Amino acid sequence: MPIVTISSASYEQRKQIAEALAERLGCRCVARSVLLEASEEFNIPEVKLISALRDAPSILDKITYGRERYLAYIRLKILEAVREGDAIYHGLAGHFFFQGVPHVLKVRYIANAERRIQEVMQREGVSEAEARARIADDDEARRKWAKHIHGTDPFHARLYDLVIHGDTIPPEGAVELIAFVAQRPCFQTTEETTAMLEELVRCARIEALLVKDYPRAKCRMVDGVAHITIHESPSQAKRVEETLRSDPELSRSIDSFVVHAEPVN
Repeated sequence: MPIVTISSASYEQRKQIAEALAERLGCRCVARSVLLEASEEFNIPEVKLISALRDAPSILDKITYGRERYLAYIRLKILEAVREGDAIYHGLAGHFFFQGVPHVLKVRYIANAERRIQEVMQREGVSEAEARARIADDDEARRKWAKHIHGTDPFHARLYDLVIHGDTIPPEGAVELIAFVAQRPCFQTTEETTAMLEELVRCARIEALLVKDYPRAKCRMVDGVAHITIHESPSQAKRVEETLRSDPELSRSIDSFVVHAEPVN
């Protein structure tokens, strides 16, 4: 069964599509619970995690890597939530975390602009002009966020397998279309894609464990071995390995750790 991520600037329409699709395909619907789990496990207020996914980075974020820290925690919980398949994720930024995973269907629903304005007016009790201004500010913040974190525009079509225009296809029609595409052979789970996703989960766990002390740490898996790159003195390599070996899940699932220390000039 498939894994589907649904991205849309309209929360209401995104949620409507995801819940109807989950019922149609018999899948789990994953969204806010991911933030709650990350908040509890890493003792971070949920409001800070939401801000990390939504708001443009501040100057302080860029200096302290605060945003990268929160995103590492969120990424881990999203990947863990969908690792077994049969899941529809409709929170923010899900498509970024699954780039390169072929069996995850990444969908972008471009919400009808007028309907989006009405949603904001009703939800926030503001005028049409104010709703338009808030939407423009929100879209710009998301662009800045994506540029800072991923170096790309979040609305670029190449990030998605399927782009649906709400002006011509309403949410009900989008559910039908996504359900059809999700059942194509290329989006079904195989042993190879399951292994690929498991490697992503392990790397995400490693980076989440290290991000507080080593915010630029990166991991890649090669034949069961975790290769971790840190931008620190080589003397830190042993400390990093000890930290990772102390985690029960990692010590069970990974054969060995190789830490590559690249001193900062």
